[in-house]
Amino acid sequence: MGTLIRGGTVVTASDVMSADVLIEGEVVTAIAHHIESQDHEVVDAGGCYLFPGGVDPHTHLDMPFGGTTTADDFRTGTMAAAFGGTTTIIDFALHSKGDTLQNAIRTWHHKAA
Repeated sequence: MGTLIRGGTVVTASDVMSADVLIEGEVVTAIAHHIESQDHEVVDAGGCYLFPGGVDPHTHLDMPFGGTTTADDFRTGTMAAAFGGTTTIIDFALHSKGDTLQNAIRTWHHKAA
């Protein structure tokens, strides 16, 4: 059994269309103009937009600033983002004066790992 989201406006990277979306477990398994309900929980999305996931292009995770560090690190910040529907983040990679950008990115990749 899954969840069938019926009649929303689905927005993807390439299309905007009126469609149904079938979710089984935690995976979108079908997007089509009409999907038959087979004992699925049905959610009416008429008049609503459906996005595959949000993008937050400006985050500050585990970032030192003003003698303190931001509250969220990569673990807690990405968990909070996912609960809110954000599936992609672009974090600010802070670098020090005189250091290379490559080293700053290496440091942020280490934090994210």
